Amino acid sequence: ARAVRGAARAMQSALFLALQHDGGRMERGGRRRSSEAEEAEKGRMKRTIIKDWKTRLSYFLQNSSNSTKMKSKKVGKHRTYFRPSPEEAQLWSEAFDELLANKYGLAAFRAFLKSEFCEENIEFWLACEDFKKTKSPQKLTSKAKKIYNDFIEKEAPKEINIDFQTKNMIAQNIQEATHTCFSAAQKRVYSLMENNSYPRFLESEFYQELCKKTPITRAAQGT
Repeated sequence: ARAVRGAARAMQSALFLALQHDGGRMERGGRRRSSEAEEAEKGRMKRTIIKDWKTRLSYFLQNSSNSTKMKSKKVGKHRTYFRPSPEEAQLWSEAFDELLANKYGLAAFRAFLKSEFCEENIEFWLACEDFKKTKSPQKLTSKAKKIYNDFIEKEAPKEINIDFQTKNMIAQNIQEATHTCFSAAQKRVYSLMENNSYPRFLESEFYQELCKKTPITRAAQGT
């Protein structure tokens, strides 16, 4: 009887060790599968973000292209809309003005601000840039009122974040519009974009993709 009980205990111990071993393998396998699933999910999210960026960018480039076609029919006017080289894209990180001066860069930044739900800032800045180039006094007044209605007044459809005093000053100045009507507000919005949105844009997946250099294969080298 003792021999039988001893044998039974030995079999139980062996079974326990076997189950524990298999369980460990299953747990490690489960962790590996979990890690692989997480990596796959991250990859899908990255591709989705970049795809969304490209869709937004295509929209802004298309609108910019159509606007330029209406103003000019000169050949070669749209070259700046081509995807920049990695070296050109890297220049945008040197200064905010470098980014705004590039047509593709500006469109990419607008797409980024749209993804952050604050595209009114760049739209206001662009409206001010256009306003300062206006020569006709009549157009100056009508544009000033439109900018005020779109971006400045309370509950405006694209209301920007500026202080009450600046808003009041603008409301008074547009009665006799001059090219400096929106100067203080434009500087405030420029500073806001440069110090907040611009650094985040440089860290974005989309910008990092633009800066990546495509590896040169042997086939491309002709070897």
